[in-house]
Amino acid sequence: MPIIQALDRALRILDLFDEHTPELKITEISERMNLHKSTVHALLKTLRMHGYIDQDPHTGKYRLGLRLLEKGQLLLAGLDLRNAARPFLEELSEATGQTVHLLVLDGQEGVYIDKVEGAQAPIRYSRIGRRVPLHSSAGGKVLAAFQPPEVLERLLANYRFVKHTPNTIDSPERFRQELERVRREGCAYDREENEPGVWCVGAPIFGHDGKLAAATSLSFVTARVGEEERRRFANLIRGTAGAISARLGHRTPAR
Repeated sequence: MPIIQALDRALRILDLFDEHTPELKITEISERMNLHKSTVHALLKTLRMHGYIDQDPHTGKYRLGLRLLEKGQLLLAGLDLRNAARPFLEELSEATGQTVHLLVLDGQEGVYIDKVEGAQAPIRYSRIGRRVPLHSSAGGKVLAAFQPPEVLERLLANYRFVKHTPNTIDSPERFRQELERVRREGCAYDREENEPGVWCVGAPIFGHDGKLAAATSLSFVTARVGEEERRRFANLIRGTAGAISARLGHRTPAR
């Protein structure tokens, strides 16, 4: 099926912006897109007209426009999963004082679709819309572990095990062993594998059809939480994930 070149280029421009690159000059956009400045200028003008791109009047740099936020909020508001999970996430965050996330699988990554900031949590790096790796995050491990075998194989095809810290899992063999443990214990850990000094624990959320719907995770600073508290957090997040699953209509098979 043929693509519309101008639309493809406009969408690729939007993809240039992220948490590490909030603003870009037109010359930088031109270089990254490998397009002439006049072509980029026309695309940016169109995106600005519709509110998807904004320009700083002082620096001339471009940034994402508020129309994207508007559309994103509409999308999030329409997610039954997010609405069902929210009160349970708030309850877990209040009980632990830590930051709690809700995330779903997108491609070979997890994406935060909701977040409750903990009152005692100094961790501020996460945000709704942030992507996390499967191999080095608790939520990501959950999203991989509870997939059907054929889906997991597709996820691992050409997967890059990027080393974020000395603790990061860096091979398919070790990752498969970790996923087996996650399935056995019903929760996953990030032991300073994604961020130095930060642990996370995650658990699976299932839908009414018995399939994995999402993952929830809880983040905390290693130095402030001992082993007993970590076990308590793991039990709490398993309970929270189970409660959200029940709200979504999931029924645990009788043993």
